[in-house]
This record gives sequence, structure tokens and C-alpha cells, in this order.
Amino acid sequence: MKLSLVFGLAALLIAFGFGLYTGDAAQYLGSDPAACNNCHVMDAQYEGWAHGAHAHRAKCIDCHAPHALIPKYLVKAQSGINDLYHFALGLVPEQIHAKPETDKIIQANCIRCHQETVSMVADGQAGSGRFCFDCHRTVAHGPRGISLLPYPAQIQLPVANARE
Repeated sequence: MKLSLVFGLAALLIAFGFGLYTGDAAQYLGSDPAACNNCHVMDAQYEGWAHGAHAHRAKCIDCHAPHALIPKYLVKAQSGINDLYHFALGLVPEQIHAKPETDKIIQANCIRCHQETVSMVADGQAGSGRFCFDCHRTVAHGPRGISLLPYPAQIQLPVANARE
């Protein structure tokens, strides 16, 4: 019984390692925006970023993940597991929207990079309940870019699907 358990676990580890190797999992540990664009769903976001104001200043992870080492990789792991789940089951949405917890991370990173500007402009507005990207939506991802997908701000989504 113990021998079959050892062989079973070894086979599982080999299959898992093979899956990581063939799926080039190491690329997702870095910060290359091309890794974020491996899925067609990200075309509009990637193209918008590539043509936007932040393309030469920030990568995806600079805005969409915490900067502290452990929280950053926890967010990356959570996102990766969520993506894997949706892709494996064929539940890939046509448009991706940031989750509420991601909105908070993005807001914190906007303020971290633009702290001086925020302190001069947003005097007393920090607790207003609005995000920087509520008004500055096209700054990080720019206008539509060359993608054939419609720009997310131009589409009215049902309320239930607005934040997936």
C-alpha cells in the first residue's frame, strides 16, 4: 500500500513538473508584459498599455500587484489560479475587468508613484471613495490601440458581470 502511494505521488509530481515545463510557467514569475498578453482576452489591455503613457515607465505588475515581495507573489498566484480555472473550464470572458481587491491595489500604486501630485491636487479627496482611474481611465492603458476588440469603456455590461 505504501509503495503504491509513493509511486502515485511521484507520478503526480512528474506530471505537475511536466505541465509547468511545457506551459513555460517560469515566465509568469517575472514582470514581462508579454506574459500577461498570452491570452487573447488581454489584447485590448496590452495594446492600450503599449500605446499609452505608462508603457515606458511601468509594467503590468507595477500597477496590478503590490510591491512587497510576498504579497506580490500571493496576488500573482491567486490570479494565475483564477486564470487557469477559467481557461481549463472554457469559461474565459470576452472582456476582463479588475476585481474590487485589484482596484484597491491599483489605487495604492497610483498614489505611491504619483504621491506628490496627489498631495497637491487631491487635498481632502483621499477618502472620497473614488479611484484615480475613475477619471484617468485611459492614462495607463491609453486609447484603444490597434486591437480589434472594443474598448471596455464603450461597452455597457450587465451589472452582474461588470466586475469579474
